[in-house]
Amino acid sequence: MSLDYEKYEKECEKIRKSNEKLLNQFEDWLAKKEIKQTTINKHAENIDFYINDFLLYEDTYKPEDGVLDANMFLGYWFIRKAMWASESSIKSNASSLKKFYTFMCEMGRVDEEDVEELKIIIKENMSEWLNRLRRYDNPDITEMEDVWKF
Repeated sequence: MSLDYEKYEKECEKIRKSNEKLLNQFEDWLAKKEIKQTTINKHAENIDFYINDFLLYEDTYKPEDGVLDANMFLGYWFIRKAMWASESSIKSNASSLKKFYTFMCEMGRVDEEDVEELKIIIKENMSEWLNRLRRYDNPDITEMEDVWKF
């Protein structure tokens, strides 16, 4: 095992431990908003996948670093990597991201302007992400470049 990979794994483990505490705080924040437990669980599951899988997939990004990565996540990575990717799961994850980063803003860990930009990114790109998913799932499309076109 290379030293770089060992260093990456150690940093990921450190971030995952911090993320566990953050997810618990996020769940508590949602509970105070009188959201049903099943909905809280879904948001936590979605955000866990985002911060512990997507953000740590190639590098050691903390949740604060991922506030503006919704387009790459929902418009490409999630479609390719999540076997359960569907229109409803993309919408659910978008909702979770908005709630999570609103929570992060209230904690002072991300800027309000970035959260507003995230919401704009989601609003402006949702229909294209859903179209990409449909193309990705379409067995008649055999050229991957046709899936990701704009």
